[in-house]
Amino acid sequence: MDLAILKTLHLAAAFALFASLGSTMLAGSRQKAASILHGVSLVLILLVGFAMLKKPPMDQYWWMVKIGLWLLLGIAPLFAKRKILPAPAVLVISIAAAAASAWLGLAKPF
Repeated sequence: MDLAILKTLHLAAAFALFASLGSTMLAGSRQKAASILHGVSLVLILLVGFAMLKKPPMDQYWWMVKIGLWLLLGIAPLFAKRKILPAPAVLVISIAAAAASAWLGLAKPF
């Protein structure tokens, strides 16, 4: 598949992920559609990300850190729903994780 299409799908899934996070933070656990969008977006981000890599570079560790950040973004709504952290803090942590993930994908520092 063309790399431009894969990058577009990856970014669209990331935008959908943050739309679902914002909706979850505002509505709490009442919105089932936001939870569904969150899960679908996470799966798309993972699958399209690995499709862009074709084969993960095992001698580099940046992509493993990105998997950890992906897991953090996956459990972020749980922190807000169970009141472990306040919703604004969860949103700030999620944005920081996304920024770190974007930097890792572009710079590939290690």
